[in-house]
Amino acid sequence: MNVKKGFSLLFVCYFLCIQVSFGCTGIIIRTENGSVIPARTLEFGFDPQSNILVIPKGTSINFLSSVNNKDGYKMKAKYGFAGMNAVGKHIVVDGINEAGLYLGSFYFSGYAVYEELTTSNQSKAVSSEEMGNFVLGSFATVEEVKAGLKDITVVGTFMKQIQGVAPFHYTVTDKSGQSIIIEYSKNGLQIFDNTVQVITNNPSYDWHLTNLRNYINLTPDNVGGIKLNGETYAPLSEGTGMVGLPGDFTSASRFVRASAFVNAAEPCKDEEEGVFRAFHILNNFDIPIGIVKQKEKNTSMSEYTVWTSAADTKNGAYYYKTFKNPTVKKLDLQVALKEAKGKIMVITAETPRTYETVTSKS
Repeated sequence: MNVKKGFSLLFVCYFLCIQVSFGCTGIIIRTENGSVIPARTLEFGFDPQSNILVIPKGTSINFLSSVNNKDGYKMKAKYGFAGMNAVGKHIVVDGINEAGLYLGSFYFSGYAVYEELTTSNQSKAVSSEEMGNFVLGSFATVEEVKAGLKDITVVGTFMKQIQGVAPFHYTVTDKSGQSIIIEYSKNGLQIFDNTVQVITNNPSYDWHLTNLRNYINLTPDNVGGIKLNGETYAPLSEGTGMVGLPGDFTSASRFVRASAFVNAAEPCKDEEEGVFRAFHILNNFDIPIGIVKQKEKNTSMSEYTVWTSAADTKNGAYYYKTFKNPTVKKLDLQVALKEAKGKIMVITAETPRTYETVTSKS
């Protein structure tokens, strides 16, 4: 596959810049009663103005029309779905459908390569930022997604909000627990089983798995003391099993840290506890404004955690909290689809934060 031609030098410089920005962290929590909870953070260098988008079953979806006013692949949604959108578009970048299928889009900058849009592939073309609508509107299981990807051509189309193509790779999880990573790169389409229940950003998923081998010593169990020349040296504090765990915000370090946290976490009995656990783990990946910056000439872009979400694939619920309001909110998908009455509905995600005053009667 070839990268879409015609980018100006300005756009090339821009993508070199954001290759080290816009980091997100995704995890999967599995509960003892069989529930599967995919969850993630979304980080950006500006406010993408995300809201909850609800798209009912039967909605006609014309791909490419919302991104460059062309007709691409066309379909009617087989399943209703909902989740976060971005920049005011009717496109879900993170969400769940009524069959319990979840999709999350994650930045894959510098590595994502899509087909060039042509007259011969236009009728099968889906833009990279539209994959959420295609997958969630069409399929119930991961196996169906794998087969369905053969029916489309994923292309890159220009988005004025980022001045270029949306460079995504994707995680898809169904309610049975099967989970995959979908990547389009210079190697073509690659699908990886999500064996460690984690996704971050570039490089490719298999590179991250190789990098994990540098941290096979990590354990939640404290390390005992040692004796040297007759002198006993005891640990100075708790947490000695995780010495060497990377704590920075690079994609590689977040992948290692998330893998350690998810796979060392105590078991959760049910989905309620699983959602609670997911948000607690992802608190460790929250990026405050000012900690991660990208400087370019006279400007400075500060990346921060815009929102965090979790999906209950068993019961069809979508949970989220936002930058301005850390109170976790719950969207019942079936209730939302009923309220939509067959039409696309937008629900404001960002709400003013409030502080509860504590009294002796609280």
